Amino acid sequence: MTGIADKIMQRVSIHDSGCWVCTPRDFLDLGSRQAVDQAISRLAKSGRLRRVGHGLYDVPRFSDVLNRPAPVHLDAAIAALARRDGVRIMPDGLLAANQLGLTDAVPAKVRYVTDGHSRTLKIAGRTVRFQHAGPRVMQWAGRPAAPVVQALRWLGPRAAADREIVSSLNRSLPDHVKFDLVHNSRDLPGWALPLARGIARDQAVSVSV
Repeated sequence: MTGIADKIMQRVSIHDSGCWVCTPRDFLDLGSRQAVDQAISRLAKSGRLRRVGHGLYDVPRFSDVLNRPAPVHLDAAIAALARRDGVRIMPDGLLAANQLGLTDAVPAKVRYVTDGHSRTLKIAGRTVRFQHAGPRVMQWAGRPAAPVVQALRWLGPRAAADREIVSSLNRSLPDHVKFDLVHNSRDLPGWALPLARGIARDQAVSVSV
């Protein structure tokens, strides 16, 4: 094993197992692109790393529960893509609503929005669709309340005003998410302001109208 390969595995090992996906770009400070690519290729052939998508790698794990290799951590793969390509990515409305427990609907394809190009990729056998979105949507990327805003946009004014939905989010969301929601309320659609007020009603910050 080359020196670069050793250094790659040392860097990978500082991350929690299964919670980090890497790309060759993460190791370019260790050598030339060609040398890094060759080292990663050898690590993948030896089984030390697992290729989970084009230019995406993680440390293979075995799931005792599933009795088979554990699937890739999709959020970690998405973070690696964003890091590699210099773009912002966040779940689309349906995926966000599902993750928040607001709908049982499961999309046939996992979808994200991005300020990069629209494209469809295969990640560990799953079809993942990335749809370009404009600044009004992507300004929430990276904020704690981004999934909430995406879910509200997908639900729309009538469904999102359902008392059960508002109460559920009020109970389940941590304080820092509620704070972010109201602190950045100026970036919400007008119809979402009273919903934000209801979701974060136990916060000291007021929602501006």
